[in-house]
Amino acid sequence: MKIDILGVEAFVAIADHGGFQKAANTLNVTQTAVTQRLRNLEKFLGVTLVERTTRSVSLTGIGEDFLPRARRLLEELSTALTEIRETGKAHRGDVSVACVPTVGIQYLPAIIHEYSTLYPENRIQILDHSSFGVEQAVLRREAEFGINLATPHHPDLISTALLEDRFVLICRDDHPLAVHTTLNWASLVSHPLIFAGRVGGNQSLLDGLLSDSSLAGSAAKLALHVQYKVQRSSTAVGLVAKGVAAAVVPSLAMQEGAYPQLKIIPLVRPVVSRTLALITRKTSKLSPAAQVLYDLMASKAPRATLGKRKF
Repeated sequence: MKIDILGVEAFVAIADHGGFQKAANTLNVTQTAVTQRLRNLEKFLGVTLVERTTRSVSLTGIGEDFLPRARRLLEELSTALTEIRETGKAHRGDVSVACVPTVGIQYLPAIIHEYSTLYPENRIQILDHSSFGVEQAVLRREAEFGINLATPHHPDLISTALLEDRFVLICRDDHPLAVHTTLNWASLVSHPLIFAGRVGGNQSLLDGLLSDSSLAGSAAKLALHVQYKVQRSSTAVGLVAKGVAAAVVPSLAMQEGAYPQLKIIPLVRPVVSRTLALITRKTSKLSPAAQVLYDLMASKAPRATLGKRKF
């Protein structure tokens, strides 16, 4: 049902000021406009609210009954609009963000802590999904924006590069490879490994890169001994901590100081990394609270990788 706010406003102004001309002056419109607005409202309601003679204006019985309700309607609308306006100015509100799981381990906590210090009243929902799930959450408007792998996305999304996340080997300090400060991929061949990241999309990324002869330094695919495959990097870290095997994970998967007995060794020849990106819908406009969080993340991105790219 269409609510005739202009008609209600005109009716209340006529009642409060006792005439059409005074109501018109208050509303900064012509007397003709006030008359037409009242007629439209009365026609919509099917009743007469105001009795008009050449000398006086008075409310009908129905008009008298309706007046307090009309005033409350305008007051509630004014209050609601003011609250929304002030919320926008203060960047207050709830924010929902989708991200691949490793982002929530090391990168996101520092950002959220800084944001929460600035806007302590804002509530944040973090949806940690697979790479596909992050994309779908943004498309379905379950999240205002997401942090995902910078791979080809749905045509309705825009991707902005955020940071590079390098793949590393993690192992216990008593593992044979722990003596190294860097490792090339070929040196991993004789050791059982844990590969993590089907949920985050890392598995397909690594499979593609390590089968590239120009990267692997061989005409054949690099034959790594992947004995364990897990969905999430956090699971891989737990297995490594128990001495099951070494693992190849993104560097963001390791929370600093969480596992003192584990060593992080950069992998070289080739250096393999993934680009994480902020994704939003092309046609969306972020809420004030979400826009501030988005801008905070974007401001932390290295200038060399920051820039919008459409996939």
